[in-house]
Amino acid sequence: MKTIVRTALLGTAMMAATPAMAQDSDPRIDALLAEVEALRAEVAAMKAVQEAQAETVATLEAQETPGLDASWKGAPQLEEDGWSFKPRGRLMYDVGSVSSPDGITDAGLGFASELRRGRIGVSGDIPGGFGYKFEIDFADNDVAITDAFLSKELGDAEIMIGQMNNFQSLEELTSSLNTSFIERAAFTDAFGFERRVGVRVQYKAGDFIAQGGAFTSSIDDLNDDGNNARGADARLVFAPKMGDALVHLGASIHYRDLGDGVQSVRYRQRPAIHISDTRFINTGRFDATSETSYGIEAAAILGRFHVAGEAHRLTANMIGEPDPTFAGGYVEAGVFLTEDKRGYKGGKFDRVKPNNPVGEGGWGSLQFNARYDYLDLNDAGIIGGTQNGYQASILWKPVDYVLFGLNYGHMVYDDAAIVTVDGDDSYSVDVIGLRGQIDF
Repeated sequence: MKTIVRTALLGTAMMAATPAMAQDSDPRIDALLAEVEALRAEVAAMKAVQEAQAETVATLEAQETPGLDASWKGAPQLEEDGWSFKPRGRLMYDVGSVSSPDGITDAGLGFASELRRGRIGVSGDIPGGFGYKFEIDFADNDVAITDAFLSKELGDAEIMIGQMNNFQSLEELTSSLNTSFIERAAFTDAFGFERRVGVRVQYKAGDFIAQGGAFTSSIDDLNDDGNNARGADARLVFAPKMGDALVHLGASIHYRDLGDGVQSVRYRQRPAIHISDTRFINTGRFDATSETSYGIEAAAILGRFHVAGEAHRLTANMIGEPDPTFAGGYVEAGVFLTEDKRGYKGGKFDRVKPNNPVGEGGWGSLQFNARYDYLDLNDAGIIGGTQNGYQASILWKPVDYVLFGLNYGHMVYDDAAIVTVDGDDSYSVDVIGLRGQIDF
């Protein structure tokens, strides 16, 4: 500040002295001019220092390593230097009721409620193209590991090792967060589809996806002494876009050696809701050495509409007895009553993201679905029963990570595993279920 004032005063003095300077030289004026030049040099030097400092700061900022990047995807996601970390989880709470056929008294029927799924875990990336995911489920008063794997990207391919889904069906691979009914089609549980420990490879080229892997048993079963089951699974998917429509065509094949010698197996299923432990369709236990199964898949998404269907056959290979083959499948159709569409990614249905969520001037997404669900557990002298299920569902997602689902099912059984007091094994039950769901 003093320098600026001095400069201004000297400048004024110079202007006042200009006429005199034009006529004669004065030592005082010469001294004053010398001081002005010195001040001018001092200001220039200060400016040069400031410019050098600014250039240094800009260089350091350009060379600085990017800091921690935080974003929000239903939960905080942190990223830095190729690492990422995201907590994840889901809560699904169900209430519902299963009617009781005349002449059957069963404690598993009637009204009930449960925490269907309660999961917590983490997922993310590791430098070098690696990824990881680990989740545990604490429903049913138990703690169980669901996904636990390490992955590696190799160009258009991905390899995974750990516990994960193998490639058994479109319905099974679609997350429970994104299915069109609160429970999957009957054959997926009846045939024992589950996560297993192993290694799998996926390769994607354009509209084609090829998947395959070798698996043992689930982590829980591996803890059993002497468990040495092993198998192989493969699946092909062709999912082209045809105009405004996306078409999905798939096929899979599976083989599973149940272990040394013969093992006890059983195929059964609940009546379209998990709150009941009653199985009206049940083969009971019998001995087998291995399982061979195959399935076909078809689906299409066109705007607000979707259709899907699958058929799957499983043969239990026995010793000295005819090999029974069981069959299951479903066809379904759905429509959004709002301007939304079903998600699809990587050979399976994906998350629905409401275009107009609650809180942003809309009502979220509202979807209506209808399904026919078939399961036949009768063959080669084994009578497990048949099921014909007629189902409907309404799914409302007010926002991306919250869902409310209402399901109804009319389940018709023949050769049922549970017989009435009059000896009748052909009857029907009605099922209604309501789910509240949140995930992150």
